[in-house]
Parts: sequence; structure tokens; C-alpha cells
Amino acid sequence: MVETPVLLDVVAPDIDRIEKAIRADIDNLSGDLDKLLVEILKYGLFGGGKRFRPLLAVVSSRLCENFREDIYELAIAFEYLHLATLFHDDVIDQADTRRGRAAVCKVYGVSAAILAGDFLHARSMEIIGRHGGVDALDIFCQATRGMVDGEFIQLRNTQNYNQSEDDYFEAINGKTALLISATAEIGGLAGGADAIEQKALREYGRNLGYGFQIVDDLLDYLGDELKTGKAVGNDLAEGKMTLPLIIAMEHAHKKDKEKLLHILTSSEEKVASFSEVYDLISKYNGFGLARKKAEQCMSKAIEALAVFPEKKQKDREILAGLARYALHREK
Repeated sequence: MVETPVLLDVVAPDIDRIEKAIRADIDNLSGDLDKLLVEILKYGLFGGGKRFRPLLAVVSSRLCENFREDIYELAIAFEYLHLATLFHDDVIDQADTRRGRAAVCKVYGVSAAILAGDFLHARSMEIIGRHGGVDALDIFCQATRGMVDGEFIQLRNTQNYNQSEDDYFEAINGKTALLISATAEIGGLAGGADAIEQKALREYGRNLGYGFQIVDDLLDYLGDELKTGKAVGNDLAEGKMTLPLIIAMEHAHKKDKEKLLHILTSSEEKVASFSEVYDLISKYNGFGLARKKAEQCMSKAIEALAVFPEKKQKDREILAGLARYALHREK
């Protein structure tokens, strides 16, 4: 079993090559781009990202038989698309900070943040098409369409205070899981994955994405602001029905449910009543049950890797380690 401290040492060479690929790409593009756009890209790309998604693509590729050296150039597309969504999310959420410092929209303005996000989205598609081919681009585009649809589902669900877990998973499937699933699947496709291996990586990524989003939900209530780089309570203030709150609503007694509904339907109360909502979620074990669901998702992700042979044990363990890392992360 590859534990997290060891895992970081094991993947360090891959992270270094991913970092070099990003810097080389931005340097190559710089001569043709507006200086302000280049400045924004550098501010966003080199501001503390963990390179989780490109690493996932690299290891998924190596898990298959035909590892290609250009996988690092392909993998950066997933970092670009992820960053594009962050630029746009911070505009939508009117966020002040990201990764412990001022959000791009606060430093450079809303218009510049949106345009830079658009550029990264376009560049990510160009990279996938060039290095992955038509099949990879089709998977990638399906994921990006699903991401937008997932955001619309979540937007609609902000007015639905009696959501089920099925409603929640429908939203996060598009919002988070599809891209992580596509990352693993496209990495495998680039490495020559057969149909069974492709499906396994798709399932691994989908469940990893579910677990990843649930942990995000938990961190919005339980996180240390110094580690996460953003204030707790943002989801509640924005009216997002995340899993801990959905569980509490499902289990709450009538009086407590009415109290939660009163808070959720008042803009002022959502901001002022974080501690009260936190206590009610704790009362009905919303945090514990959500954590258990995340653990189940990560277990399913790891189980999906069983189709790969023993000779690929090291890379299987790295992917399993990434799932454990995502489950126990603090930011």
C-alpha cells in the first residue's frame, strides 16, 4: 500500500514533468498572446495547484500497455480546463479568494477572468485533439457539456430544499465526476487501453469524482480556512444544498427541519446562521454520514482497478493512493 507521504515522493517526477510541460506551453504561446492574458494565465496556473488531474491522466496512461512520452503534453489540458472552471466559478460566486490569495476576477476584473477562462477552455480542446485524437476529443467534449449541465442542475436545485441524494448525485456527476472520469479514461486511451480497461478507468474516475466533491462539501463546513484558502460557509451562503445539509434535512425532526427551511429561504439568515446550521447538521450526523458515503465512493473507485494485471501493481497503487489522498485532504 502506498501511503500519502510515500505517494508524494513516488509521483514527484511526474509532477515535475507536468509542471515543465505547462511552463513550456505558456512560454511557446506567449509571443502570440496579449501580455495581460499571459500575466493572468501565469497568475492562475502557478498559484498553488496540486496538478491532481494531469497526474491522474499520466498514471492512467502508464497503467496500460503503450505508454507515450507525449502524455505530459496531453495531460496539461485537464489542468487548463479545471482552471478555466475556477476562473468562471469565482466570477459566478463573486469569490474574493482562491488558493489563499485574491481570485483572478478580483485582481484583473470580471471580463478579463471570463476571457482568460475561455482561452484555457479553447486551448485544452486544441491539446486534446492534437495529442489524443477524435475519440479522446469526443470524451472530453461530452464531459465539458456535462459540466455545464451539472451547474445548471445545481442552480435549479438551489430552490429545492427537499432534495434527495439522487438529486445531489445527478448534479455532481456533471459538475465534478464527468471531468475526472474523462481524465482517467482519456489517459488510458492514450496508453492503448482496451474496452474493459477504458470502462474500469471511467468507473474509477467517476467514483473518485463523487468522493472528491463530497469531501469539498465537508471542507466548506469543517475546513481550516488557513489550509483551504477560502472561508467556510460559502456553500450555505450561496444556497447550495450539499450532501451534509441534504442528509440533515432528510433526518431532521419537524421543528428542526422548519428551522433549517427558514434559514435557507432567507438571504440574511443563510449568512448569519452558519453556526446554527452547522450544529443541526452535526445533530443529525450529516457530516459523519456524508463522510461514510465518500468512503464508499472511494472504495468503489479502487475496486474498479482490479482488472489491471499484477505487473501494473505500482501504478494501481498510485491511483488507489490518489483516491485515499482525495478522501483525507484538508484543502
